[in-house]
Amino acid sequence: MTDLEYEVAEHIATIRLNRPQRKNAFTLEMIDAWAQALIEAEEDSNVRVVVVTGAGGAFCSGVDLSVLDSIAPTPLGAKELLTKRVHKVAHAAEALSKPYLSAIPGDAIGAGMDMALLTDIRLAAESARFSQAYIRVGLVPGDGGCYLLPRIVGTATALQLMWTGRIVDAEEALSLGIVSAVHPDDQLDDAIHELASEIARQPPIAVQLIKRSTRLGERHDLRTALDLISSHHAVVTATDDSREARRALAEKRPAHFVGS
Repeated sequence: MTDLEYEVAEHIATIRLNRPQRKNAFTLEMIDAWAQALIEAEEDSNVRVVVVTGAGGAFCSGVDLSVLDSIAPTPLGAKELLTKRVHKVAHAAEALSKPYLSAIPGDAIGAGMDMALLTDIRLAAESARFSQAYIRVGLVPGDGGCYLLPRIVGTATALQLMWTGRIVDAEEALSLGIVSAVHPDDQLDDAIHELASEIARQPPIAVQLIKRSTRLGERHDLRTALDLISSHHAVVTATDDSREARRALAEKRPAHFVGS
């Protein structure tokens, strides 16, 4: 077994962090494999949805602290640990055109929480806990927390969570919008598979264009967003899947989409 597992089945790519003895704290080798898995999922036409989760009742407790001891003890060494290694996952996630979901079975701490925030939709187990714990070890959020968290919970709440590093349980995470749903621990895997499968059954080109328009819309004014979606609409209506969707609706049967 490897520290990070990747498999594809039924149009769903699953990335599983697999260091349960360390609550899935990531090593640099895991970072490289994680980023590569996202790149492979993007390039694989058979993949329509990507799911990331953790083994052993945890999501990710952040960077394995032994990694910090391995870098050059200089400001440049500390910066390059992030920009040349850890941030590979963030860049690959941002470039992913397909839905990126996370199932959080337990702790998502520090960079582990940031990694969860990179996903489009997050489902949590009842035992899940979240913390921007960087401040507790004298650090700043190093993997996108300062950018991602305010956009999800608002600036004031994000600052409070980052300044205190306090632990947020699953129900509070749901109320803050950090996660979309909370499930009993033994039902989380089924819940994420059901959601991923439902999305995977939709016309994949339309799904990807919806994601692209939504993400770009966060940076654009309404006029630009409307112009973009009109172009996407023109493209998607010309696809075989769009025609299949309309035929299936008229014929009152399930549609079969092929991604073209």
